[in-house]
Amino acid sequence: MTLTLDSDSVLEVLRPVQDPELQKSLVDLNMIRNVAIAGGDVSFTLVLTTPACPLREFIVEDCEKAVRTLPGVESVQVEVTAETPQQKPLPDRTGIKGVKNIIAVSSGKGGVGKSTVAVNLAVSLAQMGSAVGLIDADIYGPNAPMMMGLSEAQVVVKQGEVLEPAFNHGVKMVSMGFLIDRDQPVIWRGPMLNGIIRQFLYQVEWGELDYLVVDLPPGTGDAQLTLAQAVPMAGAVIVSTPQSVAISDARRGLKMFQQLQVPVLGIVENMSVFIPPDAPEKRYDIFGSGGGETLAQELGLPVLGCIPLEMAVREGGDRGLPIVVQHPDSASAQALRAMAQQVAARVSVAALAS
Repeated sequence: MTLTLDSDSVLEVLRPVQDPELQKSLVDLNMIRNVAIAGGDVSFTLVLTTPACPLREFIVEDCEKAVRTLPGVESVQVEVTAETPQQKPLPDRTGIKGVKNIIAVSSGKGGVGKSTVAVNLAVSLAQMGSAVGLIDADIYGPNAPMMMGLSEAQVVVKQGEVLEPAFNHGVKMVSMGFLIDRDQPVIWRGPMLNGIIRQFLYQVEWGELDYLVVDLPPGTGDAQLTLAQAVPMAGAVIVSTPQSVAISDARRGLKMFQQLQVPVLGIVENMSVFIPPDAPEKRYDIFGSGGGETLAQELGLPVLGCIPLEMAVREGGDRGLPIVVQHPDSASAQALRAMAQQVAARVSVAALAS
């Protein structure tokens, strides 16, 4: 059959092209829109499921190759946009108006760089074009304001006790650190912690968000339980270092989310190797090696990223400049951006499959 150059023929040759993550036709997924033809010039819109799609260039290339097989085609113009799918609601949990996907970042133990991963995940998603919010739910140790360059920020309380979030690096953010003095300890029991986390979820002017990242405290306590029981979550990201002690605690945290019926998106192995600034070609396994991959294989989960340790990561965190902002070409920043792309891709797959 000979295909003529019209919108139907363009859709027909694009039908075999699949989204690599979803393994379904772009046409069947309604990801090809606004087909237009002017002489031999063909244009259309490719609507991805996330601005952070890790395979964007490959999908565009496959589309262009498919359309060029039609006789009479002289040029192909592909406009790329994104519509992040929303996680399906759950009957026993209350969603947040305007927020499409809630992602928890958790760890079994402290000191593994969980907040660093959460901050750079949020900023990376924003850099890629997503609307992003960040909740610093580590009530007893709110460090995210410093890492986000918001140590001096103050949130505004509007009528009805609604908080207006702070904003920096493209991310809206709330934290207990905005509500207390810098050196003031938070000495609260579970019910009070439960209350403030729910306030951060439901009484903040979030607006329209593709992703709301929640930086949880270490362990398997009240904060994790409150979040899991309150809102429908797109999934949890488990952060660990390669060492056996951290992996052991990460396994417990991971099992907790599974018991609470929260999808686990995968594992991030932070501080996978140390890269010395005076010898960037060298790698040192100061926390061991392979722990994250071993845990992922054991539980049938993906490794979302292996993030090297560089001095600039710590320096940027102290200065309020996440490494994906301050040193975007560094090995750590590249690994963090790739991790963010993997997280976004898995969230989209889960949302469209649910």
